[in-house]
Amino acid sequence: MTTSPYSVSGVGLGLRREMFGELTDAHLRAIDFMEVAPENWIGIGGKFGKQFRRFTEKKPFVTHGLSLSIGGPAPLDEALVRAVGEFMREHGIRLYSEHLSYCGDEGQLYDLMPIPFTEEAVHHVAGRIRRVQDILGQRIAMENVSYYAAPGREMEEIDFINAVLDEADCDLLLDVNNIYVNSVNHGYDAADFLRRLPGERIAYGHIAGHYEEAEDLIVDTHGADIVDPVWALLDIAYEQFGVFPTLIERDFNIPPIDALLTEVRQVREIQQRHGEAVAANG
Repeated sequence: MTTSPYSVSGVGLGLRREMFGELTDAHLRAIDFMEVAPENWIGIGGKFGKQFRRFTEKKPFVTHGLSLSIGGPAPLDEALVRAVGEFMREHGIRLYSEHLSYCGDEGQLYDLMPIPFTEEAVHHVAGRIRRVQDILGQRIAMENVSYYAAPGREMEEIDFINAVLDEADCDLLLDVNNIYVNSVNHGYDAADFLRRLPGERIAYGHIAGHYEEAEDLIVDTHGADIVDPVWALLDIAYEQFGVFPTLIERDFNIPPIDALLTEVRQVREIQQRHGEAVAANG
């Protein structure tokens, strides 16, 4: 019997409060795992707390943080990390992931800002990731993020990501849409970038929609349907790395659950096709 290297499996969906009244047990059976931002749920009780517990008792969960600011200049918020750890233990949550970015200094900027692609930043960020892992007692996953400027760049994005993952010895949350968005905005080959990532570090993946502002400018919104080039890139990712757990993000303009489950089924079909191909080549 083989053991999966992943803490979850299959196809996931990001849980948003807007979905609570619509998600039935039948809908849940179509989803393998779910994801929340822990900051939105730590300490929440009452009606919403009970509703959230209903989901965590039925499905495996992962967490995707919004405010740790792993690349920021301010001291690491170790109180937040400990609160996340308690939240994970309370709900049996399997993994904590964050963005490879920063979001503030003296206060929150409520946006994800690009970390300078420099050797100094690699050491700064990797040290902070290692500290988070020490506090939690487990590995975390860092997400490759979308960005619109690269201030102070001394190295390429792919080299920066790989250097951080290697020095921190952490996992990767592979966001397929972010690779596509950045490839258009910064003029590089998305498939080549994807293939240069360390597949052995993938914990799970994200796929989402975006907004096309102009021919050479895409805004990562998580507010639209997933487009064909992003589906094609997910296909390449499975071909390159094998099938990994993949979650659909939708943060606003949230359609009816049945529409989201259409995208869930599309991910599953691609996963099954690659699984069948592996079995056939045996």
